[in-house]
Amino acid sequence: MTNFAAFYTAWSDQLQQLLRQLCSAPNPPTTQDHLHLLIHLVDKLLSHYSEYYRVKAAAAERDVLDIFAAPWASSFEKSLHWIAGWRPTTVFHLVYTESSILFESHIVDILRGVRTGDLGDLSPTQFRRVSELQCETVKEENAITDELSEWQHSVSDLMGASGDVDEMIGRLVPVVRKADELRLRTVKRVVELLSPQQAVEFLIAAAELQLGIREWGMDQDRR
Repeated sequence: MTNFAAFYTAWSDQLQQLLRQLCSAPNPPTTQDHLHLLIHLVDKLLSHYSEYYRVKAAAAERDVLDIFAAPWASSFEKSLHWIAGWRPTTVFHLVYTESSILFESHIVDILRGVRTGDLGDLSPTQFRRVSELQCETVKEENAITDELSEWQHSVSDLMGASGDVDEMIGRLVPVVRKADELRLRTVKRVVELLSPQQAVEFLIAAAELQLGIREWGMDQDRR
């Protein structure tokens, strides 16, 4: 087991603990203390994600091919990877899906003018800003994908007598870094567009999806 694999296992266990804290927090908040607790938990989870990408960046500097191979991930997880991790635009599909589910569950209240304050109650301004961010993220995703494609097209140079293998592989490091920076930045910017209540619901859904995919994938690999 590599150092990053050991870190990832411990990090995932801590994510599970943070998820339990999020799920047990009063939501919607009924007091100012509850509101402060939600904000604290949101910041705590974002810091946890930031730590993951900090350690991953260092691991990529040591062995970027190991990061791409991701031996710590299940086969199912790796089948969903885009440049050594999840695709940033997945965040928007998650927001829209959770919003739709909650909207349908509260549609009677919403039609009566009762505001739920959850993800099913996103304002027109929030929807517009999420849509704008999605468009920006798609453009950045495509640019990074093009950068990886250029690297892949130049791999034939590795077979030449003058090909510098280490230099060629090293060019993958900034590609992974840009992809990870986009992943983290996308989550943070979506959270900024949400209320504390909505942010908690979004982060719960994101963590449950990540942990659920990991658990199901590992179970399939064991079988």
